[in-house]
Amino acid sequence: MIIFTYNNYILSGVSERLNGKTDFYRGWEAYENGFGNLEAEFWLGNRRINKLTAQGKYELRVDISDFNGNKAHTKYSTFSVGDASTNYKLTVAGHSGNAGDSLDYHNGQEFTTKDRDNDPWKNTKNKNNCGIYSQGAWWYKTCAYSNLNGVYIEGGKKSVKGMYLYYWKNNHHSMKSSSMMIRRL
Repeated sequence: MIIFTYNNYILSGVSERLNGKTDFYRGWEAYENGFGNLEAEFWLGNRRINKLTAQGKYELRVDISDFNGNKAHTKYSTFSVGDASTNYKLTVAGHSGNAGDSLDYHNGQEFTTKDRDNDPWKNTKNKNNCGIYSQGAWWYKTCAYSNLNGVYIEGGKKSVKGMYLYYWKNNHHSMKSSSMMIRRL
């Protein structure tokens, strides 16, 4: 378990994106068990995130930055991830911060990867999967206002496949870095 201290808070790291050197376009098993290097870029693992957040009440803080040096954060006073039987369903509420409320749209959604389609986007002509469309894995809801596990796109170009919090810049502005941290209340 990776532990951070931030403004006298003890936080557990859920995800870190810094430079695009770790591929986040992975399947269900990788996201369930976690991957990456805890000293650099990583996803802790949905199973571990569930075990942590099932122990009590947790808050989530997401710190982000763009390629121009601008920084922002968003915080949710309620954060949890369900267990495998719920496909790691997301619960978030109580937004604050200066990066906009891009996660509330995803509240109640199940986790989707390129090989496990749990988002509600269905089409009679062909089966659509937001994990494939957005080239990431997330709690998609046809498809996303946040995509922190999307493709790392240099230079901050706008793309639905990129790593973004939509309401920070009111577009799909790809970010340079993101860090998801939880703290037990």
